Amino acid sequence: MISQQPAWTPTEEQKQATRLYQWMQKHGFESYDEFYQQSIEDISWFWEEAVNELDVEWYEPYSETLDLSKGIKYPHWFVGGKINVVHNSLDKWAMNPATKNKVALYWEGDNGDTETFTFDSLYRKVNACAHGLEKLGIKEKDVVTIYMPMLPETLIAMLAVSKIGAVFSPAFSGYKAEAIATRVNASESKAIITADGFYRRGKVVPMKEEADRAAEQCATLEHIVVVDRAGRNIEWDDNRHVDWNVLLENENDYKTKETYAHDPYMIIYTSGTTGKPKGALHTHGGFPIKAAFDAGICMDVTHKDTLFWYTDMGWMMGPFLVYGGLVNGASIVMFEGTPDYPEPDRLWELVDRYTVTHLGISPTLVRSLMKHGESWIEKHNLSSLKMIGSTGEPWNPEPWRWLFEHAGNSKIPIFNYSGGTEISGGIFGNVLVKPINPVSFNAALPGMDVGVYDEHGNSVKNDVGELVLRQPWVGMTKGFYKENDRYEKAYWSRFKDTWLHGDWVIHDEDGFYTITGRSDDVLNVAGKRLGPSEVESALVEHEAVVEAGVIGVPHEVKGQEAIGFVVLRPDYEKSEELIKDICRHLNEKLGKALAPKIVHVVPDLPKTRNAKVMRRAIKSAYLNKDSGDLSALENPHAVDEIRALGKSASLS
Repeated sequence: MISQQPAWTPTEEQKQATRLYQWMQKHGFESYDEFYQQSIEDISWFWEEAVNELDVEWYEPYSETLDLSKGIKYPHWFVGGKINVVHNSLDKWAMNPATKNKVALYWEGDNGDTETFTFDSLYRKVNACAHGLEKLGIKEKDVVTIYMPMLPETLIAMLAVSKIGAVFSPAFSGYKAEAIATRVNASESKAIITADGFYRRGKVVPMKEEADRAAEQCATLEHIVVVDRAGRNIEWDDNRHVDWNVLLENENDYKTKETYAHDPYMIIYTSGTTGKPKGALHTHGGFPIKAAFDAGICMDVTHKDTLFWYTDMGWMMGPFLVYGGLVNGASIVMFEGTPDYPEPDRLWELVDRYTVTHLGISPTLVRSLMKHGESWIEKHNLSSLKMIGSTGEPWNPEPWRWLFEHAGNSKIPIFNYSGGTEISGGIFGNVLVKPINPVSFNAALPGMDVGVYDEHGNSVKNDVGELVLRQPWVGMTKGFYKENDRYEKAYWSRFKDTWLHGDWVIHDEDGFYTITGRSDDVLNVAGKRLGPSEVESALVEHEAVVEAGVIGVPHEVKGQEAIGFVVLRPDYEKSEELIKDICRHLNEKLGKALAPKIVHVVPDLPKTRNAKVMRRAIKSAYLNKDSGDLSALENPHAVDEIRALGKSASLS
């Protein structure tokens, strides 16, 4: 690894102003690395101090921070403590005269509709929804699926479900009936809360019909609550459908249920590689505290700030936005639309209008905005920004620098953030008390006991290895919902008492971490590990290529060989000469030994609805294997086209 100059280094004044530095100092630490070491040497001490620093309030105090009597796979945090996420994210702010009239939520629709809620007005709506849910017969521990776009009602429903002690399960707003039914049946959900439709790029996207079709396959489902967002003429069955407005008729106070810290509050499903999605089970004393810690202490979100992460509530960063913001007393922004509609500056317009201090986006989104140029950024005042967060996938250097230089004026730190749904937040980040390099992460986050292992379980440095976690943390999933055998096989079966995360990582001599890809994606070509993102970056540097996906397939001599799939720019046509030129370009960039010898031109790559290329769908299709759960795909037809290419290749 070649050392590089940091892109951003905090001044002494900037460093000392952060919540993280002030907290470190309180415990006698000036050095982040020394503080981090203490955080993993005594995790009980660390997480107790974390909840104190976040001013988490308890109905009943816990008697013990951590009980490991059931082993590292099943830690019991905050034993005997009673808590409810709604008290800490809403009630305590709404009942405080100094904060009750502060804005909790700014909402903007695709079509320009806006709504603002103070902590007090949000509190009253959540109370009303809690009464309505109880009237429907929803009880403590019942599961409610929330299949909603990013609307105020989505937030109200989430908080109301938690307020009554029930469990919510958010489902991505773009899912179709089959994917919804799979998740409803897996969680044995009693009700779905949905909308008649929502706006996207100026058009109405129907939703209720998908919920209805899903309901036909779900024996446990009793109610479908419908929010009138788009004013559509929809079919109605009084025996099953419930009007959202009727649900909210009683705005009297509702006493929040006192739940134990280990009680479940959310089941959030991730796509599975073998067909069935995995239900990460999260608790009142888990996900909300980890999210609030990462946002508040690591990203420096305070009660004076406004947090906006462009996401969907069905993805982990949706709940992260809610609890990362509200538990810290900050305002949050929820946006129904797309960041480049009706013009390419919609995202920057939102930052300007709501004086956003912390903006969260993905590298894919940045790449898509780059093509419009920086003039769209320059139209807006972005001086409110303190930090830009990034998650979802590895960066390429060029878009990282474009964002840093143009959106951040080379002054605003980019907080690369990586963890997962089962983590409740981040493993790695760019803490604001240390220099930041492009693309990489400057730290393992406090309390996360990170290791990088070779295939034998030995620590490695300056080389690619498996990312592992050696101790539990607050926010660790409480197994998979009713599938703990699957949970243990997924994370605990490789190294004894060690969480195997599934990412390939390099920890360099300067202390920076770089994720090179998922470990089941990484190629081993003639004994050399090659990250697919490295090959994809080389492919998109070719003037004809707009998108690329790379997989590894078996090879008799090399063990594996890389195969490339590219989408051409509109002004280029597929030809043998163009493919040869792309291959020559790869040889120059990667060397003949590693460069793919085969590059296929395809009309589209299989992508999730948040624009991530799904490599495992490419690989399984090309090798004519079962693709597993593809419900998150935006364009399943792309899989069929690649499968046909694979069949043709196997015959030749």
